Amino acid sequence: MNSNLKDKIGFEALTEEKIQEIHDASLTILEEQGVKVDDDEIKEMLADHGADVEGDMVCIPSELVEKAVNSAPDSITLYNRSGEVSMEVGKETIHFGTHADMLQIIDPFTDEVREFKREDTEMMTKVADYLPNIDFALAVGLASDVPEKIQSQLALLDTVRNFSKTINFSSNDVQGLKDQLEILSIVAGDLKTFSEKPFAFYYCEPIPPLYHPQESTDKLRLVAEAGVPSVYMPYCMLGGTAPITFAAALAQCNAEVLSGVVIHQLMNEGAPIIYGAMPSVFDMQTTVGAYAAPEFHMLIAAASELADYYGIPFYGTAGASDAKVIDEQAVSEGTMSCFSSMLSKADLIHDVGIMDHCNSLSPEMLVLYNEILDMLSVYRRGVPVNSDELALDVIDEVGAAGHYLTHSHTSKNFKNIWYPEFFSRAMEGEEESQIRNKIKGKIEEIMENHKVCVDNDRIDDKLDEVESELFERV
Repeated sequence: MNSNLKDKIGFEALTEEKIQEIHDASLTILEEQGVKVDDDEIKEMLADHGADVEGDMVCIPSELVEKAVNSAPDSITLYNRSGEVSMEVGKETIHFGTHADMLQIIDPFTDEVREFKREDTEMMTKVADYLPNIDFALAVGLASDVPEKIQSQLALLDTVRNFSKTINFSSNDVQGLKDQLEILSIVAGDLKTFSEKPFAFYYCEPIPPLYHPQESTDKLRLVAEAGVPSVYMPYCMLGGTAPITFAAALAQCNAEVLSGVVIHQLMNEGAPIIYGAMPSVFDMQTTVGAYAAPEFHMLIAAASELADYYGIPFYGTAGASDAKVIDEQAVSEGTMSCFSSMLSKADLIHDVGIMDHCNSLSPEMLVLYNEILDMLSVYRRGVPVNSDELALDVIDEVGAAGHYLTHSHTSKNFKNIWYPEFFSRAMEGEEESQIRNKIKGKIEEIMENHKVCVDNDRIDDKLDEVESELFERV
């Protein structure tokens, strides 16, 4: 979704005073309590730059935070597989993405909720490649029919082969990331060329509360040194891994991100990093981390304002539901979260089409949310006011008691009105909803007719070699 939205209708989850209070609280946490860091080299590096290190705990002074925030780029250019600019992250636009794989899938042809198979990645990426409001896909590595040690590598391989847009990738372990960087190097020609025009960005996490484990910082080091754009995102649960009150949860989450930015920038000053935050709720009735709680998405909007305060691009989540099947709950929750994100200061939003608190993926919901995003973006643009839009001459020409149906002004501008593809406005029609039938037909049409424009001929043999070596390893 590349249209400029942020200078239109919006809202504030936090006032300037609240942002300052949360910022100050985060600095207090970092300076007085500190964060846990496993890696001895990183602790030594932090100590050399003024941090107070005692055992595994590191207290980070505010001056070090300020320096890191100032050195982190305020915008990041991402590309597609053809080398064209696809997203100017941090430049007043918002972009939505889905998953290329997941634990389970709601099969659009049988309605069965089943384990996600490797072959399903081709369907997910092809559908996402077709949809105009989906700008990237996240290759996680969760297919059930491949060895765990190479899940994330195969997920990236399959996404590269079947997706022309920007890729968001993550890895199950450090070796997986090394393999993935090799894959990206093959596609781009070499890693330097890839870093100059990145068509993929990485996703990495600390562990709340306030913990940067060895594996997370090892991953962060690899992408920082390679100049690969990277998200660093704590996923905390209020009442579980974060305080139950909103302000405290935001302060802790913010401290986790800021300390990650400090570590990242000390590894490679000026390397591209993206502020991620998912402060959800721990549902005391079901013991799940809710992906569709209203508090969750309000706090994501609030976190996006903190990221905007620091001048760092923001990565959040929307278009997800805790429902297990496609129903009224799924549509309501997904719509609410998408609208909240559109009104916020977010730059990148993932998880569109995710259900059952991030256990399953629905191609049907992805197609439906594409239409919902289209609808919401119309509202989000607001009311432009200028002489052309006011059209006083047209009003004068038609006059009192006239009509505009045959006026040239109407024929010139009526296509600016939004017309749905799946929602019905028919004066007469079926008494029952036909939306899901239309969506199923659309997915069949995409799978039969959509051609993903990627040129893999040059690299097919090399990617096949990588795949063979991966399987030999397990």
